[in-house]
Amino acid sequence: MSPRQQGFTLLEMLVVVAIMGLLIGVVVFHGPPRSAGLQARAAAGALADTFRTARAAAIERGTIMTVAIDPDRRQFAADGGQVRNFAPGVAVTVLPPALKGPGTARLIRFAPDGSSSGGGVSLGIGARHMQVQVEWLTGKVSVSNVP
Repeated sequence: MSPRQQGFTLLEMLVVVAIMGLLIGVVVFHGPPRSAGLQARAAAGALADTFRTARAAAIERGTIMTVAIDPDRRQFAADGGQVRNFAPGVAVTVLPPALKGPGTARLIRFAPDGSSSGGGVSLGIGARHMQVQVEWLTGKVSVSNVP
């Protein structure tokens, strides 16, 4: 067996290590690729979950529960719940008939009978747009794609 068939040369090993270093550097400095569609869908899902939790709490406790959405601060929260932030780059628009709250906040209230004040939120990033709607009569929360 000749020495050439026993393994890799030092030069070959250095080339492989250099290529791996470049790839790792790209991932570390630029982060993993992110999908605009997934970010919009995740934001819509988190907001819909907050609405549904507030509605269930209103029915269970027999009291009015409010969800506040502040598009300028890019935050939302239910009464007594954790303040959550929308992902960077997600455009937030509160849709009527959401109630006016303090500052730029808009409110959607849920009554003990399950009904709500109604309204919705449009969330978009790039060409992807999602809408979270709350029906006033039933308090039903729905998430849909907007073309």
